[in-house]
Amino acid sequence: MSGALDGLLVVSIEQAVAAPYCSARLADAGARVIKIERPEGDFARGYDGYVHGLASYFVWLNRGKQSIVLDFKKKDDLALLHRLIGRADVLIQNLAPGAAQRAGFGAADMRAKDKRLISVDISGYGDHGPYKDRRAYDLLVQAESGMASITGTEHAPGRIGVSATDIGTGMYAHAAILEALLARAKTGEGREISVSLFSSMAEWMSVPLLAKDYGAYDWPRLGLTHPTIAPYGVYSTADKVPVLISIQNDREFTRLCEGVLDRPGLDRDPEYATNKARNARRDETNAIVQKSFGSQSFADLAARLDSAQIAWARVSSVADLSQHPQLRRTRFSTPNGEVSLPALAASWLGEPARLGDVPALGQHTDQVRREFAA
Repeated sequence: MSGALDGLLVVSIEQAVAAPYCSARLADAGARVIKIERPEGDFARGYDGYVHGLASYFVWLNRGKQSIVLDFKKKDDLALLHRLIGRADVLIQNLAPGAAQRAGFGAADMRAKDKRLISVDISGYGDHGPYKDRRAYDLLVQAESGMASITGTEHAPGRIGVSATDIGTGMYAHAAILEALLARAKTGEGREISVSLFSSMAEWMSVPLLAKDYGAYDWPRLGLTHPTIAPYGVYSTADKVPVLISIQNDREFTRLCEGVLDRPGLDRDPEYATNKARNARRDETNAIVQKSFGSQSFADLAARLDSAQIAWARVSSVADLSQHPQLRRTRFSTPNGEVSLPALAASWLGEPARLGDVPALGQHTDQVRREFAA
């Protein structure tokens, strides 16, 4: 598969989600990604067996890569890894804190040998501070960063339903690599990049943190609603379909009142005319919306919401997503059969119809050993 990163060699000593997400996006763009696995394999291979007997996360995040098995404790394998890194443009690793340096391929040492190398260390808490040696996983950082405290309902904190910490960190690493490649084209030098799960989620928490630091405001857990906007939430139709609306400004509220609620003039009532007023009486606002929505069928309500240019969504299930008329899909092969999944988020003219194949454990070991022989 060809792409914008054709000719780029990426060596990724990776496991789980964050680093594999980053390197998968590089592979999607045409980079050659050599995935280094332990003899037992990336532990994400064993998460489940839902996709033709293969793990869902592994299938999603390892398309288009070459898999080789190395044991760093063996002198010859470590020497091979050094030869790989010596020809690489990008080195990615997300091993336990300090493991890469102890094993003899730390970023500083590798970049000292090749200033053009772009190294990316992905960790739980980064390379500074009292937590730098602590192991971390997605949900642990959702909790530690405060993300879980604002997720869920008033009754209890909750986990974001996918591995948002890992995925967000992988996105940051991917963006940082692309920036480093652009900078290297100008200066001839690579970069030593450090990305942590905690720093990624801390940045995502900026708005609740600003509200707390400067306004002494404690961001609440509200489920499918918003702490400062009303009406914004889920309302049930007469045929029991959950519909979520988001009214972002007073003009939209006027259109809602006139075109959907059959309450013209409510938007001029001082108790509902502004978002601040509506938010101050959330229960009453919600009751008005629910009474109207609850008297209409989903089909009729959807048509009226669209006609009034109100942003809305059905609260869909995963099964609904699978059949969603808006869903674009792409395909690729695995050792156990073909897979269809959502297409890449960014689309462009000439984007590939298929992604690269998912490798079996060690599928390319012999090929790479011959190619990079001493």
